Amino acid sequence: MAAHFFLTHAGNTPDFTTIAAHCSSAHAEMRLSCHFISLSTPAMAAFMSCALALLAAPAMRPLGAANRLLLDYCVSRRHGRIEAGCRASVSRSVVGRRQYKSERPPSGRKGDTAAGLSLRDFIRRAPGNGVGAAGGTDQEAPPYLCGVGVSGSGRRVYFETYGCQMNVNDTEIAWSILQKNGYVKTSNCTEADVVLLVTCSVREKAEQTIWNRLKQLASLKSKRTKSQVPLKIGILGCMAERLKEEILEKEKLVDVIAGPDSYRDLPRLLTVAEAGQKAVNVLLSLDETYADVMPVQINSDTKSAFISVMRGCNNMCSYCIVPFTRGRERSRPISSIVQEIGMLSDQGVKEATLLGQNVNSYCDTSEVSFLIKEPTHLSHGFSTIYRNKFGGLRFADLLDRVSRIDSEMRIRFTSPHPKDFPDEVLQIIQERANICKQIHLPAQSGSTAILKAMRRGYTREAYLELVEHIRRIIPGVSLSSDFIAGFCDETEDDHLQTISLLRQVRFNMGYLFAYSMRKKTHSYHRLQDNVPAVVKQHRLEELITVFREEAAKLNSELIGTEQLVLVEGASKRSKLELCGRSDGNIKVIFPNVEVPCDWSSRMLAPVGTGDYISVQITSASSQSLKGIPICHTTLNSSAKMISKQLQAVNSGQ
Repeated sequence: MAAHFFLTHAGNTPDFTTIAAHCSSAHAEMRLSCHFISLSTPAMAAFMSCALALLAAPAMRPLGAANRLLLDYCVSRRHGRIEAGCRASVSRSVVGRRQYKSERPPSGRKGDTAAGLSLRDFIRRAPGNGVGAAGGTDQEAPPYLCGVGVSGSGRRVYFETYGCQMNVNDTEIAWSILQKNGYVKTSNCTEADVVLLVTCSVREKAEQTIWNRLKQLASLKSKRTKSQVPLKIGILGCMAERLKEEILEKEKLVDVIAGPDSYRDLPRLLTVAEAGQKAVNVLLSLDETYADVMPVQINSDTKSAFISVMRGCNNMCSYCIVPFTRGRERSRPISSIVQEIGMLSDQGVKEATLLGQNVNSYCDTSEVSFLIKEPTHLSHGFSTIYRNKFGGLRFADLLDRVSRIDSEMRIRFTSPHPKDFPDEVLQIIQERANICKQIHLPAQSGSTAILKAMRRGYTREAYLELVEHIRRIIPGVSLSSDFIAGFCDETEDDHLQTISLLRQVRFNMGYLFAYSMRKKTHSYHRLQDNVPAVVKQHRLEELITVFREEAAKLNSELIGTEQLVLVEGASKRSKLELCGRSDGNIKVIFPNVEVPCDWSSRMLAPVGTGDYISVQITSASSQSLKGIPICHTTLNSSAKMISKQLQAVNSGQ
């Protein structure tokens, strides 16, 4: 068990010797958090004296070297007050630390964390050291917090990514950080010195996949010869945060565990692991967005990119683990997003997908000029369990800005919540030709009773009203959704209501899963997972069957139409065919042949990845469309052609 101490000091010196005695009894982990308010300079000196006594106390000796003590503090000179914070986190593993902005270690410091640090490294800014409130001297952040000097020295790193698109983006962020620290990426796991698994924790099956993979990596690790660099294995992402203790105890071969907000710390964690210690940082952040980290695409051949615009989730749906593994919502400054998409456009990227756990609740409050008292506008009939947001640049503002960067770049977004689709968002999707007319609208269930138990904030009727409203504003919009089969207390009638919703709405794409209870969630503490596994599976199969029937009917209505397709590359089934996606995000397969350069040209040109091709649809299934390529085109040319066709239809020609 962890021993937690929260102290507020306003003049009296805390008894650190007593605290040390408590620390010695914490076998698994001891976390000491002290927050000092309105400290005078003498009080600060007294605190530092106690900190030295704490390390010297006999009870502290079993807790290990001084480099396992993390001492954070910040000095504020406003009104002559000094605010300081101290956090000590001691365990079998090296734990996380707060991020600092400095990128250079102080002169004369090598920044080698593996060699250990003295207490003076932690308190070098203390007033007693000559850097007081009146001194006016600003020193760089300590090297053990910067990550500088922690070099990969050409070590080869191999990534495996599991789960959602957000994990793909997390992989690119982690690789960008490691690349700047001297690591080299390899596509061959057997050649790697470091193997990093970017994990998902949404469902039990996803976690089981990781456990199985770790068993395979154990064999790979044991085969390393003494002449080779020891293989280091790391678990990154949601599973790292949720199951850190179990991973350390169950899988002794794991060397590094880093949560979604700890990727900046990877160079230091890997250096600690090289010294033979277990390295862990799973601290969640209230402000980490990696806005200043430019992701490096793992697959440089693709013409599509994922851009994280916000992280975390405040919705607290009763079944969902995301708020506990990724923390509270925080949005990137819109300027950094615009900069990243601009760079991607210069690199020839043709499709950008904006990512977030609740992407359409985006709210950038980084610019003071936009801190107005305007509340968040929700979809009609929807509610939240958290307080309404005020001020900032919203999702409609973000779509407006990014769609203006490159008119030939498609803009998509995922994953939204149905509550955050006010009219201004729908209208800008309709107006901008390069914002795809495709919306992911997770329903989860068709039963109002189950939706209430899920804490989704809407009823079946409100959801159906929103669907009608979206289709009225955006004619021809493609809809996709998520559904959970066999949630807690789900009856056969609840299940039939979900089936009727599938038939009534008719989705182009769907993501359907059997319910998997997750620890920490509201449903884990308050509800019972009382639907038998065999019933869950049967209901899931029924939902999939109905979805495919309706999707096949919906897609068959596109036969004979021309679809604008962004080519992704060769089809998986045949090199004689190419594969791409329509504006509605439906897979389109067509022959790999040369086609005219445009509608009026007789000159033929080959088709390549990243080309826009007009394809006439000849057949359809629930999963894809097939067609004949007509010609090369552009996004703007296609939009103009469609506009002319609509005008002709409306005029009766």
